[in-house]
Amino acid sequence: MRALVTNDDGIHAPGLRVLRERLARDWDVRVVAPDRERSAVAHGITLHQPLRIFTVDLDNGHPGISVSGTPADCVKLAVLELLDFRPDIVFSGINPGPNVGVNLNYSGTVSAAREAAILGIPAIAVSVCSPEARHFEAAAECAALLGAKVLEHGLPRGTFLNVNVPDGDRGEIRGVKISRQGGARLEEAFHKRFDPRNLVYYWQGSETHLFGEDPEEDGVAVREGYISVTPVRCDMTEYALLEDLASWEIGW
Repeated sequence: MRALVTNDDGIHAPGLRVLRERLARDWDVRVVAPDRERSAVAHGITLHQPLRIFTVDLDNGHPGISVSGTPADCVKLAVLELLDFRPDIVFSGINPGPNVGVNLNYSGTVSAAREAAILGIPAIAVSVCSPEARHFEAAAECAALLGAKVLEHGLPRGTFLNVNVPDGDRGEIRGVKISRQGGARLEEAFHKRFDPRNLVYYWQGSETHLFGEDPEEDGVAVREGYISVTPVRCDMTEYALLEDLASWEIGW
């Protein structure tokens, strides 16, 4: 089986290295990832400048391809141009920091998996739920386990898995919960500052997750010490509202 690995933290990020090393035990693994950190770029793609690629030495002589673009660019370019095969599965991560709740809308890690799903390839986005993540090994092991299950059972077209793992050793994790995307938002603020010419600029402040209490939510599952696995679909249609909208008689 052949796997593509990418991320949004840059091709030399430690989470990607640990993930690649673990997956290489079971798969023919290729790495195509951004040349630098591209966190929180969502599903942006590069249209108005060329994409540059470079072959880089990852570790122990294993090559990877760095791309001067976004995580979605990396997956699109890898599948359509760079690889000499179509991947059986795509892994994105391992991201340091949670990708739960509204973060799914901003995350480059999640968007790389979403791009793979758009292209009809099963995909898994993996995050360790601490910005100072120290334990990538458990998340990598979970990714390998889930990857095998995905290839065994398949995923609906246009669907991928978003996985969030507590920052701990395997023995510290209580288990796995199948969770829905929560309504967790970010407590945000902008800091108003002045540059040396006394011109105003703004710096986005620290982000604090506010989790709910519903045990079915992704963020709550992780907070309680479980791995959260959430199926996410690319189709954003609100089907429950279709019939109601039709009854509005908009009358253009």
